Amino acid sequence: MVVGILAFQGDVAEHRSILTQLELSARDVRTLHELAEVTHLIIPGGESTVIGLHMKFTGLDTRITERVREGSLFVLGTCAGLILLARLGLLHATVERNAYGSQIDSFDAAINVRGIDAQMYAAFIRAPKISHVDGSVEILAECDGIPVVVREGNILASTCHPELRGESLLHEMFLGLR
Repeated sequence: MVVGILAFQGDVAEHRSILTQLELSARDVRTLHELAEVTHLIIPGGESTVIGLHMKFTGLDTRITERVREGSLFVLGTCAGLILLARLGLLHATVERNAYGSQIDSFDAAINVRGIDAQMYAAFIRAPKISHVDGSVEILAECDGIPVVVREGNILASTCHPELRGESLLHEMFLGLR
């Protein structure tokens, strides 16, 4: 297993810190060559428009889509990462950006994720909401009745940021995907 973090913008350092805590190293992914070297990719939170433009400019959007569909790449998307996975048609969900409000409306929550034996703590910062999922999407956690962690095949995605709270449980689940 070789883990990469899409490193254009966003919570790259925070995800790297979680992986270090799990005694794993991660490679920065900014090019097609770097993507070819990884089996697991984290698309971090940040600004989805900026990250998406970089992905398109480098061709990573197309290659990530191909590799996910052929089953050779596992992806964890948090916040903006979830938005981008839905935009690419890889996560069959309807997502509303910044749906909880502005920065001042951010909050922390403890959530129960199916498949994880302990509560997971996460930050919801200008978080998206999942308003609809297709039948292929498995809802793993909700907050106030709204899906916040989902899985579809080799994709795990959350609307929140566990990495900002030093929380490794979602990463551990992701690294277990095969």
